[in-house]
Amino acid sequence: MLALIAIAGHIKTWMSSGEKVLERKVEVLSVAADEVEDKLTQHDRRIQTLEDEIKHLPDKDAIHQLQLDLAELSGHVATLAKSAEATERTTRRVEEFLLNRAS
Repeated sequence: MLALIAIAGHIKTWMSSGEKVLERKVEVLSVAADEVEDKLTQHDRRIQTLEDEIKHLPDKDAIHQLQLDLAELSGHVATLAKSAEATERTTRRVEEFLLNRAS
């Protein structure tokens, strides 16, 4: 009878050893799951920060409008440059006239 109890005890120990291994694996996986959750939280925060920064950037329509305005401004600057050249020529002629007259 004692032998049967001893054998039953050994069988129970042998069968429960798998449970202990499974418990250790569950603990390891639980820790790993916590680490993954922490990383996902960190990624979520980083993505949220990027989304907040992107909101302030101009969209494609605003960039296109800036390009058009810059092209228009470039045309105005070219017109002003031509006008400045004409004004410079006139100023030189007046200066030469005044210098020749003073001589």
